[in-house]
Amino acid sequence: MAVRHQSHTKLGQVLATAVCGNDILSSALYVSGIAAIFAGTYAPLVLLSIAGVLFLYRTVYREVVEALPINGGAYNALLNSTLKPSAAMAGVMTILSYVATAVISAKTAVEYLFYFLKQELPRVGYGTFAERMDLLVIPVVIAILFGFAVLVISGVKDSAKVAAGIFFLHIASLTAFVVVAALYIMKSGGAVAAANALATTTILSHNGGLWPTLFLAFSACLLGVSGFESSANFVEEQEPGVFRKTLRNMTIGVMVFNPLIAYVTLKILPLPNIVMAKDFVLAEVALTIGGSLLLGLIAIDAFLVLCGAVLTSYVGVSGLAQRMSLDGCLPGFLSKGSSKNSRVAIIFSFFALCVSILLMTHGELLSLAGVYTISFLGVMSLFAIGNLILRKTRDELKRPYKAPLVFVIIALLATISGLIGNIAIDRRNATFFLMYFIPAMVLVFSIIFQKDLYENLSSIFKSWGPIGAFFRRKFFIASRERVYVFVHRTEALFRILQYINNNEGAHNVTIVHCADLGHADHQTERKKEIEEILPFIRKAGVFPHLNIEFEYISKPFGPEAINYFAHEHSVSNNKIFIGSIHESHDFEYSDLGGVRIIL
Repeated sequence: MAVRHQSHTKLGQVLATAVCGNDILSSALYVSGIAAIFAGTYAPLVLLSIAGVLFLYRTVYREVVEALPINGGAYNALLNSTLKPSAAMAGVMTILSYVATAVISAKTAVEYLFYFLKQELPRVGYGTFAERMDLLVIPVVIAILFGFAVLVISGVKDSAKVAAGIFFLHIASLTAFVVVAALYIMKSGGAVAAANALATTTILSHNGGLWPTLFLAFSACLLGVSGFESSANFVEEQEPGVFRKTLRNMTIGVMVFNPLIAYVTLKILPLPNIVMAKDFVLAEVALTIGGSLLLGLIAIDAFLVLCGAVLTSYVGVSGLAQRMSLDGCLPGFLSKGSSKNSRVAIIFSFFALCVSILLMTHGELLSLAGVYTISFLGVMSLFAIGNLILRKTRDELKRPYKAPLVFVIIALLATISGLIGNIAIDRRNATFFLMYFIPAMVLVFSIIFQKDLYENLSSIFKSWGPIGAFFRRKFFIASRERVYVFVHRTEALFRILQYINNNEGAHNVTIVHCADLGHADHQTERKKEIEEILPFIRKAGVFPHLNIEFEYISKPFGPEAINYFAHEHSVSNNKIFIGSIHESHDFEYSDLGGVRIIL
């Protein structure tokens, strides 16, 4: 079916910031502990440098997403600027980052809740049960993951208003935490800070000095920017001009809260205590400085905001996997929905991935953080690479904003350094990541290049009789699909067909030419050129598997022509390919409903 643009209320700055802010600021609940473990008293400085990386990536994301304002983040950025395999790699990494986000968030939510219950249950006579609660952590995490899977399948999605309520509770809780901690520090003196400074010398000595320590800490703490990409994944739901504001607001939040929380934590808790409470360090500090009341507030806030991140992961992966399925990067059955338009196969596949990585890492936060950080930094790096490719291959594309080139390069080097650092911290991080990434890419490439597989396996399938026919029918669907390309001049035809031949499984191609109402003579000439050159292309045999057809529509190229064509042919807009939108066009890319730019 064609994509229809229905009028609906879009998110303003407050609600949009709340949706992505819950994701990125939930990291404040655990990243300060990781920073302290790796950097000791240098933790606030490390987290401030992380905020600096966000400042650079603000410009990278703003340029690409404002030029291509469509949901999908790095996947869509690369899909519209380079080849499909590159985009698929970004999509797989994004899915893996969603997996790790869901698991880390659910695990940390349970740790905070259980810490609170361990303090309270002995007071009401359930001390024995409290002592055995550690055995329930993994089962409860699995139950939370399953519960949210059922909710999403039932049609329950995250509401921006609910997200806003959780977000403002989270901001209020973190603010109260910092204020109470500051008052406590003023009364308690500096004995703990002095002890932690001494312990930091041991960390420096163990890591080989100051700079190696800061490098490893910087790499591990890049987990603190997780969620920054989330705004790009729902940009179509935001009002014009809001996206850049969400990036600014997230950067400010990370710049303020993460270093401050790390600073007060190191002033209050000895490093050995921070290491022991790394999964729920804010709860430990809250109990120390504010007793049960502040502990309860932090525990409830942590549980809510982290469970919200689990729900966001399910909804986010559902949309991304559906888009990749429609684009021919994932199996077609994944795009089939239930009666409530949820993606059952996607959701349960995602749940299974989450449970498997939880059991494989035994719920260890540092291992999960390493797997996540590799995935997330891979996505961020690919986004920066996509920015550079977009400048080269789509240099005529209309851009409301252009990032300074030096910012893009420094941002890319920062995230690549973080990738190297996380592998250096623990090589198992790369092992866990590759155990999921490699099979996923094999699956994706087998679908993208199914045309070549079909050619190599066709003789085998024929010899299998009915069984071979079944496999051809079920697993080589894309070859029977059709893509539509809007072409203005014949000079681009060869490149267009070469792109489709190399990137699409579809055998059927329709070349579409629009009327040029202001230049009737030129219009007739161009239409005739295309009609005359197509027979030569067919006879040349350069693209023997492509069934090429031609269609002319008597409308000028633009949103009206795209929507008319999509409606008349009952085709989704992601099967329609175009060239870049130039400054001379009086419409934006966002007006075209998600078509793909291939030139």
